[in-house]
Amino acid sequence: MLLAYVVRRLFWSIPFFFAVSLVAFALIEAPPGDYMTTFAATLAQSGDIVDQERLDALRERYGLDQPFVVQYWKWISGVVRGDFGISFEWQQPVSDLIWERMALSVILAAATLLFTWAIAFPIGIYSAVRKYSIGDYFFSALGFIGLSLPNFLLGLVLMYIAVVHFGSDVSGLFSAEYQQAPWSWGKVVDLGQHLLIPVVILGTSATASLIRIMRANLLDELYKPYVTTARAKGLSEWRLLVKYPVRLALNPFVSTIGWAFPQLVSGSVIISYVLSLPTAGPLLLQALLAQDMFLAGAFILLLCALSIIGMLVSDILLAVIDPRIRYR
Repeated sequence: MLLAYVVRRLFWSIPFFFAVSLVAFALIEAPPGDYMTTFAATLAQSGDIVDQERLDALRERYGLDQPFVVQYWKWISGVVRGDFGISFEWQQPVSDLIWERMALSVILAAATLLFTWAIAFPIGIYSAVRKYSIGDYFFSALGFIGLSLPNFLLGLVLMYIAVVHFGSDVSGLFSAEYQQAPWSWGKVVDLGQHLLIPVVILGTSATASLIRIMRANLLDELYKPYVTTARAKGLSEWRLLVKYPVRLALNPFVSTIGWAFPQLVSGSVIISYVLSLPTAGPLLLQALLAQDMFLAGAFILLLCALSIIGMLVSDILLAVIDPRIRYR
């Protein structure tokens, strides 16, 4: 039954992917004008003469004068073949611009997610089991501070501490000698060292939120009749805790997979600017401002694909860990 459920979810992901691609392309086309409008405004600001015939010729060359349906069909048919088009602003294939940045963004998001779970999971359990204790009050206060502290401010503070007190290089994701070097074990270690500060910055607010969610969900489960029955049968407290209430309280952790990856990728724009990270966020923002439709469309489509994959994974994991969920 689980296999049939997985196959059915995979089948429904295909039309959903094309639906979100249509919405993504429509959102990019929604603002007035196009890249040529932005290009003409840039030329006018620099004092150059804007040749309307040249702009019209460029629109015809890139197909910007064609109807929306035609533009979408050419774009999505190219995407299916692995061709994301040419970036107007960079004059390079979009695939050459996005893959390394998206890979680094996914690595950063995965590391942040693991950091969040590793911190929030044990603290949430402790706060629920030892509710109203000194430790519970301490972690609650720490969680509220983490929720209210702006990420960019935390980033500036950590950068100052790392540079002034530890002499660390905190800009970018690689040291100077590894930026253009091929992948090796040394480059992986260097990446891990540079990931520490952005992971802590991005994971602080999410960790604080999940601690509160885990605490609240586990408190709801701890006093239900099945817990009392299991305790009366002589089950040890630790085994009882892990086998039943914690397992059911894990739902919010698993359900966050669906939105955590795209949210971390798109929500790290400010941190990427502050720390000079070569991730997808700054390039996506630049493409949206310039109305570089193929570059922005590729990023948004990949974020949507991450959401679809995340929801698929979270649904499957929820069906596995929670017996109350029905496959149908």
